[in-house]
Amino acid sequence: MNRIMTLLFLLPAAWCQSQSTFTVSGRVYDEGNGETLIGATVLSPAQEAGSATNEYGFYSIAVPASDSVRLIFSYVGYQPQAYTLFLTRDTTMNVSLSTGIQLEEVVVQANSYREQLNSTEMSVEAVTTREAKLLPVLLGESDILKTVQLKPGIPSGSEGTTGIFVRGGSNDQNLIVLDEAVVYNANHLFGFFSTFNTDAVKDLKVYKGGFPSQYGGRLSSVIDVKLKEGNNREFAGSGGIGLIASRLTLEGPLQKERSSFIVSGRRTYLDIFTRAVNRANEGKEDFNPIPDYFFYDLNTKINYQLGEKDRLFLSGYFGRDVFGFNSDFFDFDFDWGNATGTARWNHVFSPRLFANTTFTYSDYQYNIQNRVTGFSFQVGSGIRDANLKTDFYYSPNNRHSIRFGASATYHQFTIGRLKAGSDDGLVNFSAGQDFDGLEYGLYFSDDIDFSEKLAVNGGIRLSGFGNDNTFYFGLEPRLAARYSINSRWAMKASYARMYQYLHLVSNAGVALPTDVWYPSSARVKPQQSHQVAVGASYILADQFLLNLEGYYKTMDNQLQFVDGAQLFVNDKLEDEFAVGQGEAYGMEFSIEKKQGALTGWIGYTLALVRLKNFSTLDPGGRFAQESEGFGAFFPIYDRRHDLSVVLLFEISRRLSATATFVYGSGDLRWLAPGRFTIQDVYGADFEAVVPDYRERNNFRLPPYHRLDLGLVWRFLPKWGETDLSLSVVNVYDRRNTFFIYLEPEFPEDNDGPNPVEFPDRIAAKQVSLFPILPSLTWNFKF
Repeated sequence: MNRIMTLLFLLPAAWCQSQSTFTVSGRVYDEGNGETLIGATVLSPAQEAGSATNEYGFYSIAVPASDSVRLIFSYVGYQPQAYTLFLTRDTTMNVSLSTGIQLEEVVVQANSYREQLNSTEMSVEAVTTREAKLLPVLLGESDILKTVQLKPGIPSGSEGTTGIFVRGGSNDQNLIVLDEAVVYNANHLFGFFSTFNTDAVKDLKVYKGGFPSQYGGRLSSVIDVKLKEGNNREFAGSGGIGLIASRLTLEGPLQKERSSFIVSGRRTYLDIFTRAVNRANEGKEDFNPIPDYFFYDLNTKINYQLGEKDRLFLSGYFGRDVFGFNSDFFDFDFDWGNATGTARWNHVFSPRLFANTTFTYSDYQYNIQNRVTGFSFQVGSGIRDANLKTDFYYSPNNRHSIRFGASATYHQFTIGRLKAGSDDGLVNFSAGQDFDGLEYGLYFSDDIDFSEKLAVNGGIRLSGFGNDNTFYFGLEPRLAARYSINSRWAMKASYARMYQYLHLVSNAGVALPTDVWYPSSARVKPQQSHQVAVGASYILADQFLLNLEGYYKTMDNQLQFVDGAQLFVNDKLEDEFAVGQGEAYGMEFSIEKKQGALTGWIGYTLALVRLKNFSTLDPGGRFAQESEGFGAFFPIYDRRHDLSVVLLFEISRRLSATATFVYGSGDLRWLAPGRFTIQDVYGADFEAVVPDYRERNNFRLPPYHRLDLGLVWRFLPKWGETDLSLSVVNVYDRRNTFFIYLEPEFPEDNDGPNPVEFPDRIAAKQVSLFPILPSLTWNFKF
């Protein structure tokens, strides 16, 4: 069967002679389900010109008005398609690629390594849902955000958590967007699982530096998550049943090949078992009831093709964690979660101009309610956003890819809202603060191919923020360049200046539900950063891609807390802040293999981050480094070495084996090197009750390392596909440190006429969380 297709478009000859080039534009789809493909390549070999689809699957390429033009469409994991076109006008051409068996007529093979090599992008990591589903995971719950943490330069927080610390940045300096809506707390179960249901995710990309000018508002990284659009060819479903959670995804056409829907839900069910245990032991005096806990996610999306030039998308995410403990005299309820909504309109103005206009809504809230006999209180905080933005994509020719746009975000902050009182109404009080602010941005960028060897992406972003008659403006230049030494070797460099107008009020090393987002104000200035990165990429034997990058970053207006800071229900929270500077530098190395039976990557990061020059906003505040003269100090997430090895082996069509190994230098903690002892009266016991804190973050935990193994066994029933996934986490039972606590130790022998309990040392003791943990999950697809 001949796959070379000939397309003929006839126009009057006189008009045709006036055209030197024509533009071919359209979208590239997955033939099986109608999903648009992000980053698919469109190549014109004769003209040595190429293009790629944007994040909405749209492409545009200019070709000469010659007798014939050959275009090749390719995407990693799909069979390329080649077309020969005889053009007499600008043409819209939508293409579908399949994952089926390659036919003899199609001889072009997609080479994703060269696409990465030729791009001006650097400091970018991407993972696929296939990788996330195959890798061994905690309790069998696949997590695409944890898979990202296996990439170089993205170390995680403490044992089992999803806190992300990129190139010396703190956890609040990551911009996490889901279908272009901001997610402020991307964690479940206090950080052990992320909010992203892998079954609903289409694409995930992480920018660690060289940030495109369309992104702003955070200093350290951008994590851009795209949801699936839904199968517009036929009804389909997928899901899984694991040890602690089950999930189900349903998708299908509303109108075949014109509109579709997808609904994806996930819920844990440990609370079902704990309630049954509580009921079975009700009335027993020596039984302590088990608290309730569960979380759930719901992703929904609908899209409509309004015409050849217009598409409309509506999507939403709703997730919640619920914790509760109820007894006869005491009730405690704690819930937190995110809700986002996105309305998006794509419009094609011409073959060279594409626009996307988006409205998003984000809401993050936490609430704590406590009821004791005769008295109750409620405390909560949150942030709500309403954002409107528009982005334009303009391709005047094959050497320029221009993007420009604008955005405006209205923020509402609720900080430490407290309501408390007695049941009879005699006691009643409240506290808390409410703020609002307007954040905006304007940007322009141009990705220019000067020659086959040199390409530059230059951009500028103007950002601003207003809050209570205080206004800040920031000019953020962005620059990235690529120089190709030859077809296998390229050098890259980038520079980015970033502004961040929102601050996370937290005294923990990982994101907790009770963390509070706080706006820039007259006293709290926006955070700023400058980052420079240089790197080299090399294709080895057409099988491996080697990357080496070095970076240096400075940060201004970094927030820490004064000694003894009061963060809970404080109407003068700014008095608890200390402001200083930071710097981070390091090197990242990776080697990656994407094709063949054995795939995977090895990543290594050598890094250092240091904070310095802190001073308190409140003259009466005390900051240990400032007052004790210690100068610079390392934050708790400073990790000198970080190594990850990821291997995926396709043994057969039915059987896959996977392994991950991670090693990291221990995180830092602030421990008291001693305690003052107190004796009330002579003869009474001594009590070591007053810790003597000195230099901040003075103790490094033991190194963290772990080996996980996985096995996926597939079955192919007539109704679809199914598999059993076995994961074994922490295979050699390494007891990694979850936290450290201090405890006085007393001598065993204490003879004398008046023996007194006097501690002879203060011992640091380790608490570990996970031993070896096997799990089994059944997944299905139809």
